Amino acid sequence: MTGHLAAVDLGATSGRVMVATVAPGAIDIRPVARFANEPVYLWNGRRAAMHWDLPGLFRHVCDGLAEATRRHPDLLGVGVDSWAVDYGLLRGGALAGLPHHYRDARCQDGADRVHHRITHRELYARNGLQFLPFNTLYQLTEDDLTAVDQALLIPDLMNYWLTGTAVTERTNASTTGLLGVHGRWDDDLMAALNIPPGLFPAVVDPGTDLGPVLPDLAASAGIGGHPRVSTVASHDTASAVIAVPMAPEAAVYISCGTWALVGVELERPVLTEAARSANFTNEVGADGRIRFLRNTMGLWLLSESIRHWERDGADIDLDVLLEQAAACRPPAEVFDTDDPVFATPGDMPGRINAWYTARGIEAPPTMAETVRAIIESLAAAFADGVEAASLLSGTAARTVHVGGGGARNALLCRLIADRVGAPVVAGPVEATALGNVLVQARTHGLLAGDLEALRAHVGDSLLVGRYAPRGVARTGASSGRARS
Repeated sequence: MTGHLAAVDLGATSGRVMVATVAPGAIDIRPVARFANEPVYLWNGRRAAMHWDLPGLFRHVCDGLAEATRRHPDLLGVGVDSWAVDYGLLRGGALAGLPHHYRDARCQDGADRVHHRITHRELYARNGLQFLPFNTLYQLTEDDLTAVDQALLIPDLMNYWLTGTAVTERTNASTTGLLGVHGRWDDDLMAALNIPPGLFPAVVDPGTDLGPVLPDLAASAGIGGHPRVSTVASHDTASAVIAVPMAPEAAVYISCGTWALVGVELERPVLTEAARSANFTNEVGADGRIRFLRNTMGLWLLSESIRHWERDGADIDLDVLLEQAAACRPPAEVFDTDDPVFATPGDMPGRINAWYTARGIEAPPTMAETVRAIIESLAAAFADGVEAASLLSGTAARTVHVGGGGARNALLCRLIADRVGAPVVAGPVEATALGNVLVQARTHGLLAGDLEALRAHVGDSLLVGRYAPRGVARTGASSGRARS
């Protein structure tokens, strides 16, 4: 049986609509639409707050789905995944203002407020999540919830606008900090934080049918045929991990995009004090698996640097720039990619230069050398994460799988292999969209089986490279990674 499926994959800086043709023994996936996802800044009486332009993003989604049905009038299904933690608030079924961006300055205040009431250790025991100041439960304490009646995470909001059905998909729910390790909303925690019970709708698993695209929407947006929308592993990392062709007991994955998620796949959470201290998180994956991982800075450093240079008038060819960076000498020392100074938009090359200068270290003087410093520093951070994930979970890091946009970066993959001392398998590049499609294909009866059976359909044609380590492994303290 052959069928066509559309994966709506929304990242923090860009989105795409991909269409996959799923046939016996083969999956072909191609983009039909790509679009930017830029924040908007709105004055709130005190400052310009950072928001997501969700209506504009939804317009791009609908345009992409219209193109998908023009190419494939028999399109079977649609699935939506996105970044985690952010949400829209609804009043009477309508969006009550643009959702805040997780990089907005308000987030730290919410974290401080929560931890005046509950310690980090107590919270970790309840939800198993690493500390990130923009987690959903912290953001919610900054909102006036008395005038709203529902909250929907970003992919759930897109699904609601497509179908009129409101649910909370489990993998993304597990990133909010409000879903207990027992798999249910933690009503006691919500009460302690003055978050109304029932604010989020019921939790459903990936593969839940939500119904067809609303007729009025389909007619106005030009979405043809009769595709049905179903939940997928809607946290983009959860979808990406589905597409990693790994043996879980001997592999560590790095899902590398704007952020990088370094971790392993487990059957049950790790809630030890060592895991909490190392800032590892336990998030739900497809089929009840646990994604035990650490969230770290990813290619945001590179993309934001390129944006700065282009704003200054430089004409950047990324492939050429990466070739030049590969020919440069390594930096005098790698920098701490997770330093909060790098978390917000702005002059990233200037901040990197200032980081080095403040420590009396020679700063990279050219664009190519700055890129080399970024890639070397990311590789060192990823190697630290691989080592920690392996030690804390007892999973042997015999292979490191790099998926997402980072899989295209040969310099990054080579440096990871060298620092970890294990082979790197790069790809799939479109891992998130492919994982989205694999769950849809099972939902629609095009594929069958557990995660291992789904992963068996990720063939070598979807991988982009294999990198053997060169020389002595350099992990952990020997990586030379500096911290502020």
